[in-house]
Amino acid sequence: MPDYEFEEEEFTTEFSGRTVLRILAQAMPHWPWLVGFLLAVAAVSVMDSYFTYLGKRIVDEGIVAGDRAALMQIVRTYGSLIVAQAGAVFGLIYLAGILGERIRYDLRRKMFDHLQELSFSYFDRTPVGWIMSRVTSDSGRMAELVTWGLLDVTWAVMSIASSVYFMLTINWKLALIVFAIIPVLVVVAAQFKKKIIVEYRAVRKINSKITGAFNENINGVRVVKALCREEENLREFGQLAGDMYRASYRAAWLSALFLPAVELISAVALGSIVWYGGLQAQVGGLTVGGIQAFISYVTFMLWPVQDLARVYAEMQHAIASAERVFSLVDAVPDVVDRPEAIDPGSIRGDIDFDHVDFWYESDEPVLTDFNLKVRRGETIALVGPTGGGKTTIVNLLCRFYEPQRGTIRIGGRDYADLSLHAIQSRIGVVLQTPHLFSGTIRENIRYGRLDATDEEIEESARLAGAHDFIVALEKGYDEGVGEGGVLLSVGQKQLVSLARAVLAQPEIFIMDEATSSVDTLTEALIQRGMETLMQDRTSFVIAHRLSTIKRADRILVIEDGRIAEMGTHAELLRARGHYYRLYTRQFRRELEQELGREYERFSAPALRSA
Repeated sequence: MPDYEFEEEEFTTEFSGRTVLRILAQAMPHWPWLVGFLLAVAAVSVMDSYFTYLGKRIVDEGIVAGDRAALMQIVRTYGSLIVAQAGAVFGLIYLAGILGERIRYDLRRKMFDHLQELSFSYFDRTPVGWIMSRVTSDSGRMAELVTWGLLDVTWAVMSIASSVYFMLTINWKLALIVFAIIPVLVVVAAQFKKKIIVEYRAVRKINSKITGAFNENINGVRVVKALCREEENLREFGQLAGDMYRASYRAAWLSALFLPAVELISAVALGSIVWYGGLQAQVGGLTVGGIQAFISYVTFMLWPVQDLARVYAEMQHAIASAERVFSLVDAVPDVVDRPEAIDPGSIRGDIDFDHVDFWYESDEPVLTDFNLKVRRGETIALVGPTGGGKTTIVNLLCRFYEPQRGTIRIGGRDYADLSLHAIQSRIGVVLQTPHLFSGTIRENIRYGRLDATDEEIEESARLAGAHDFIVALEKGYDEGVGEGGVLLSVGQKQLVSLARAVLAQPEIFIMDEATSSVDTLTEALIQRGMETLMQDRTSFVIAHRLSTIKRADRILVIEDGRIAEMGTHAELLRARGHYYRLYTRQFRRELEQELGREYERFSAPALRSA
């Protein structure tokens, strides 16, 4: 079964007031909407309580007393408040919707911006599915708590406060009986909350695993189909879905058990009030309307307490989501600008790797005491076995990572003294697996320089060798590429990617295995585009197809994080070392011709028959 686990943060089971405050703080930038929303909720809640008090007056002052004028006056007041309450209800629902969408927007934008600032190492260790789960469902649940959860809490608090006020006004002795049950409710809530939050945290964690499984299976659908893995993948996904169901079931069961417990306590309180209120009515201490209103207030007060049980369960769920969202927002990039980092305006100059050590895992060094001096405008080719450190060298140059020891200098200056933008905006990279964004070919090329004109885009495509295949498409440059460029062949995507790099006019150019997955014809087109782009600029070419690097100024054979050999194509062939063996395996005939030896085209039997 695929391992959807990764070293994720583990959160404690204690209720986190700090997390709740951070969730509520998301509404602070929109405080005018928040204040209006809370005022509308408070108004509706207070009017609900006052309606019950007006009901008492209708019974006692109007019906029992037989005062028709007083009855009509109270009814008119009742009707006016109903109209006012309708307006307040509209306002609170409208404001809740607006506030919720604004908070969702802020959270998702904040996470998207932060994700772009994080270093490559974060994405190396964090699956895409986990990130997507936090950006989508977790942020949505936080917004729900700030809006509808806050509505329920405010409504409940105001209802309880207003009910307490009117109960004390009617009969303070009877009110004390009601107040006695509140500590019992608090104890019950405390016992349930510890169990509920554990289950909801488990739900959020499993939900992230499910999102990760979806992401991997959708992205790898071609492999799944080719290997007939549908049934096995369904079985594995069923295990994850089953875990999700069981964790959700336990959370729902605990939440459901909480409500009957509150109901039972409420029933005891109501029975006590009816009994004691009846005694008070017999001695004239309480009117009929007063008893009716008191029972209504008790119900009106206990119902929000019961509702708070539901809100509390949802709050545990939101806290579990928020902890993961905040863990993403709080993640610190491994590579950051120094406080005094500058942008020199250009990074043209010599490049110097000075005693550089680097590793992804501390016990597995990738580069050890690596030294390399590259002259400005020089083309360097990196070859060697997979895992030798070739891609790591260019990743360090791009400052996607930084050396653990040693220094990299550009133009004689430690490149850590330069801002990340100063370096990365002036380096053009064409990868082995090109990535295109959903949209048109024109938009993907323009991604290299957003202010480029259509003429500049087409000229870049010509220089990269992509223009001919583009104009042959039905819509030309306006042809859609599909998600990730799936509507184009690998070679076509590579040519578009190269055109994008040509348009950007980088000062340092990197080709990382750019021709390893294309046919011979496309390889020739890419090579011509490379030669155009590499003119007068420092370039690094990583290649397994050695035919693409014959014209490099220097070829470096990288093995086990060190330079095993270095020289021009001809020099390395004459040396008959590592490079000679690599080249021999790929191009036997070309090697024989280059060394000036006659190549025997026919076997001896074939010559005799001829």
